[in-house]
Amino acid sequence: MEELTDADIADLTALRRALHARPEVSGDEVETAARIATELAALGVDHLVTGLGGHGVAGVFEGTTPGPTVLLRCELDALPIEETGTPPWRSGRAGIAHLCGHDGHMATMLGVGRMLARARPAAGRVVLMFQPSEEDGRGAIAVCEDAAFADLAPDWAFALHNEPDIARGVAHVPDGLSSAPSVGLRLAFTGVEAHACAPQDGRSPAAAMARLMTALPALSRGAFPEEDFRLVTLTHARLGEPAFGIAPGRGEVFVTCRTCSDATLAILETDIYALAQATANAESLEFELTEHDRFLAGVNDPDAAHALRAAASAVGLEAIRGSPLRASEDFGRFGHDCPAALLLLGAGPGPALHNPDYDFDDGLIAPGAALLLRAARAVLDGAAGI
Repeated sequence: MEELTDADIADLTALRRALHARPEVSGDEVETAARIATELAALGVDHLVTGLGGHGVAGVFEGTTPGPTVLLRCELDALPIEETGTPPWRSGRAGIAHLCGHDGHMATMLGVGRMLARARPAAGRVVLMFQPSEEDGRGAIAVCEDAAFADLAPDWAFALHNEPDIARGVAHVPDGLSSAPSVGLRLAFTGVEAHACAPQDGRSPAAAMARLMTALPALSRGAFPEEDFRLVTLTHARLGEPAFGIAPGRGEVFVTCRTCSDATLAILETDIYALAQATANAESLEFELTEHDRFLAGVNDPDAAHALRAAASAVGLEAIRGSPLRASEDFGRFGHDCPAALLLLGAGPGPALHNPDYDFDDGLIAPGAALLLRAARAVLDGAAGI
């Protein structure tokens, strides 16, 4: 079994912590991408591609004979959240922090790169994809639609995400749904402002918004991951201006919608639009709906999921089918074009993802890298039982 050396692990841990200290949010991953490109070039990749779907970077390791292309994907971006943890490597950028583990995923992927640099695949090729803008759902779609990605198009795709809610070292690989689809909807209402002493002279969106702030979450039903599951979460609301002399004429409500399939999500969006439009009409308001942060459903191909579970077992991890993520993950886009699977690697008890004091467990770098490489080699060698 291929393994990282103690020196590798020390280097990768230091790199992970350096990335943690210099986080960049979705779409702004300039410095992070440059650092990753430098690391890949130092490994002697056969092809280095930058600027994919924004700031995406890919390093390609070629075999000596034709064969499948296996893509292994991780993420570049951090979150717009202030870190409250106090490790020596804590974020040096106010209001931005790696609180989802993408710094650890990058270090893990570079661990795969170190092992591939020592023993390239005999046939086919492995593409290490460092994807931008995962946190807002734009990155995977942008990468797949980038003309330069056509030369990298995979026959198989795998990804790993750390998960504190799972016992440390346990690999959850669901068959079927792996992560929920979701979309953010902004509902904007426009009426007419008036003097606070004569609100009847205007048209305030207050009543419409108040009704919707109760009615929209009430559209939620079912239990995840049941097929009829729907979740509508109110995330933000704003009414008028912060003043005492003006009756408001504008307002907006943000909701996040989550289901277990892209089709059900589309139905839920239609229901929300109809409800909001009817409510706006009743109050003689103009209404506009815009969508944001769209994530497609992540669906694990059964053969790809089997390959990941077999790889996890082969490197000494407990591998189970497990439950899908209720959260969204834009890796699902890669599964539209080839067999793909996402693995959730347990990080054990501790702060949850996106908590302000979360920090990646460096002990997951070595097993994560070994697992991903094992899955890739099994596919390339035709030994994955698929």
